[in-house]
Amino acid sequence: MRIFAPERRPVLIALIVACAFFMEMFDGTVISTALPQMAKSFHQNPVSLSIGISAYLITLAVFIPASGWMADRFGSKTIFAAAIVTFTVGSILCGFSNGLWAFTAARVFQGVGGAMMAPVGRLVVMRSSDKRDLIRLMQYVTTPGLIAPVLGPPIGGFITTYSSWRWIFFLNIPIGIVGLALVFAFMENVRAEERPPFDFPGFVLSGAGLASLVFGLDQFSRPDVPAGLLVGLLGGGALLIGLAFVHLRRTAHPILDLTLWKIPTFARGTLLGGTAFRIVIGTTLLLWPLLFQVGFGMTAFAAGLVIVACACGDFTMKAYAARIMRRFGFRRTLVVNGLIATVAVSLCATFTVTTPIVALLAVLFVIGLSRSVQMGAFNAMTYVDVPVARMSAATSLGSTIQQVSWSLGVAFATSELGIIAALRHPGEHGYVADDFRLAFIPVAALALISALDFLRLDPHAGSEATGHREPARARQALRTP
Repeated sequence: MRIFAPERRPVLIALIVACAFFMEMFDGTVISTALPQMAKSFHQNPVSLSIGISAYLITLAVFIPASGWMADRFGSKTIFAAAIVTFTVGSILCGFSNGLWAFTAARVFQGVGGAMMAPVGRLVVMRSSDKRDLIRLMQYVTTPGLIAPVLGPPIGGFITTYSSWRWIFFLNIPIGIVGLALVFAFMENVRAEERPPFDFPGFVLSGAGLASLVFGLDQFSRPDVPAGLLVGLLGGGALLIGLAFVHLRRTAHPILDLTLWKIPTFARGTLLGGTAFRIVIGTTLLLWPLLFQVGFGMTAFAAGLVIVACACGDFTMKAYAARIMRRFGFRRTLVVNGLIATVAVSLCATFTVTTPIVALLAVLFVIGLSRSVQMGAFNAMTYVDVPVARMSAATSLGSTIQQVSWSLGVAFATSELGIIAALRHPGEHGYVADDFRLAFIPVAALALISALDFLRLDPHAGSEATGHREPARARQALRTP
């Protein structure tokens, strides 16, 4: 077949990686609609189950920094295959869990596999592609994975409503088997020529600091958590992260190479602008199911069908996102599209139980459109100026920041819900629709901060990948003999 020709190998590798991304993204989308029913099964408040999501994301943040070193040391094929096996086994354990803490432990095990899948897969794609093909190949990686958000909410809602939530985790078994077969059949076991020693102190300091900080933010929304414990978690996490920064800047072979932030495009994609928008995505994915099910009384299936509008917008825009970036460049795309996302997210604060379903679908569809463009630009721009020799370090640091952002999104949502509920109806347990609606206001503010941050990006940033040139620059090039 033509797709197996040598010149098509980067495309094939991108599709193999996309299979793993599909499994991970599908798992994340189906669980969101099942949270209320899982809470009933575990005899917990629905918001309390955010610890299961946070535990998974914390595990990603802890182990992702080691992914680049492990791929260089043992080979990308070996680590990628092991990651798929671990993630699939973790999914089985989640399906058989009978309590909140058993479920949380299973999610931690699952997170170890997820921590290796995404960064190692992205690393393989980056190493196998030219910069001029980067946007196209990243579309191959993300587009199949976008089928997961389209299928996840309605399938998860249908299974939860008419069967058992446990089956949403068992669905990962056939996907994992297919992905594993493709890895063994087509992926090469590439190792780095230079293998620096493992930075164990940096791994411990950064992992413990991130875990403590994110877990502290997650516990902030729980009224029964002692204040001393919160101060210890947040203060201890901040202290450990500070020590990690000092260590990473001084050691010869840091597990996270902070000097990569000297590259403007990498810095913009992983620091304030990129992180703020990823927090927005993580927050909305938790707030929507809670608003529609707990606030509006929808079934899990009905809520999933509404949320699928966002995924449909995401999937629809993928065909045009690359064209937009080539036409307008990274800076203008990220600023203008970020403002559109800000307006759309702010409209979620106006939702009520009487809001026409068409209006709900339209707003979520627009959010999906803008989310697709923004994330596509992040994925390409972040690595466009990174030298090939530093790509492993870049994917480790970039993936760590990305997963910390998702973790902060969940923690941000639960924290603001706890604050809003405490201020609006102190002493009462549970949430009402207005609590979820008001929570979208700070989320919209984060989207605005993200959009404005990209005003500092050079207008010509990433032009090697997009082919975009500002009109004045293009006219000057035409006048040059």
